Amino acid sequence: MVTFVFPPDIQQGIISGAYEIVRNSATGELIGLARNKVTGQFVGHAVKTVVNNGFSLNPITSSVQPLLSLVEMYQIHTGFAATLKGISEIQASLGVLQATTAAIGVGTCAIAVLAAVNIWQTLQLKQDIKHLKLQVRDGFIDLKQALQSQGDKIIDHIDFVAQDIKFEQHRLELIKAYGRFLEASKLIKIALSCNDISIRNADLANARQTLSEALAIYNNPHLLSEISAVGQLRRLECAWTIDHTITLTYQLQNERNAVIDRLSHLQETIRQDCLRIIDNCIPKQEISFLFPELAHIYHHDLVALESWKNQVNWLSSLPASEVQNLTNLEINNNTPEESSLTPPDSLTQYETLQQQSHPISLRDQLKCLFSPHLRCEYETYINQQAQQRGYAALVPSTLEKASDFTVINLYWYFKDLQKIESK
Repeated sequence: MVTFVFPPDIQQGIISGAYEIVRNSATGELIGLARNKVTGQFVGHAVKTVVNNGFSLNPITSSVQPLLSLVEMYQIHTGFAATLKGISEIQASLGVLQATTAAIGVGTCAIAVLAAVNIWQTLQLKQDIKHLKLQVRDGFIDLKQALQSQGDKIIDHIDFVAQDIKFEQHRLELIKAYGRFLEASKLIKIALSCNDISIRNADLANARQTLSEALAIYNNPHLLSEISAVGQLRRLECAWTIDHTITLTYQLQNERNAVIDRLSHLQETIRQDCLRIIDNCIPKQEISFLFPELAHIYHHDLVALESWKNQVNWLSSLPASEVQNLTNLEINNNTPEESSLTPPDSLTQYETLQQQSHPISLRDQLKCLFSPHLRCEYETYINQQAQQRGYAALVPSTLEKASDFTVINLYWYFKDLQKIESK
């Protein structure tokens, strides 16, 4: 469940009952807007989004605030400050995601090296770019500068990857893709400065074409087939980021049906891509990198896309009088900074799970996260084994209530037991 935090004065109005958070009447989902209960006027928008466990919603692949972008379409005279800020943050995010491939390389990678570019390190690198401590050049940051505190082994590995001819071929393609993205970003920014709708739409269409060219490079199946599961994840995260940006261009043209279709397609693409990555994973070497990041994508990126889709659906259902109200909403572009950057919840949860599960079990827990119907196979096997061994408590009704963690660990417990008995 997604909830929203508003500026202090509006938050106080919500607590007192003078204001209410807007809901999509069709789904009951919250929208990041507050309104006056008596007049019905919108009084402000959320400045922070949190998921049901109380952690800030922090997608890896996109920093756009879609609701503000939607509102800005009705406030053309005030400019597109929130959208432009989001595009700049996407540039930085894409640069970090792409840069970490310079440590991962093309083949398999040592666990220590992966730890240096895991989700926690990636979020920290994004923060450094935001505070101008690092710069993106040709789609890459200077990883040796960024990771110098990680030790000589990491720096030596980055040098080793840089000398790899096969990685150099990949790097040149990624530079080309990022260059296309920058061209498109400039076109979008120019489009948003145009008062003439026909010129704006033409520039957005041209930007979309250029973004599609970049997307094709990131999704190149030949290049993807040459890299490890963790390398595929980083490459596909770049592709999803580009896909987000293409969707944004449709939103800026108020093509809401296209936005909803693309968001649904992107959600499904992410799920299927993640399942392929999990299938390609070498558990003992890569699960510590993949589990926290894929869990974060499930609980943050997919949730953010669903929230965006919900907001577009809500706007489509608004009567003209309420749409007019949006033109009077004051947009606050000063999003509050987190007091301090903390490790993502998916990483802390993984550290707990790791102590109680072996790598293959962790891999299968990820599979069930992205494809829940697979869990039935595990439950069926456990039930068969339980009946053979006289475990009366492990009946289907009990297994249905158990967590994925419990079910899959039980599955591998019986699998290991069978191996021991067969010897």
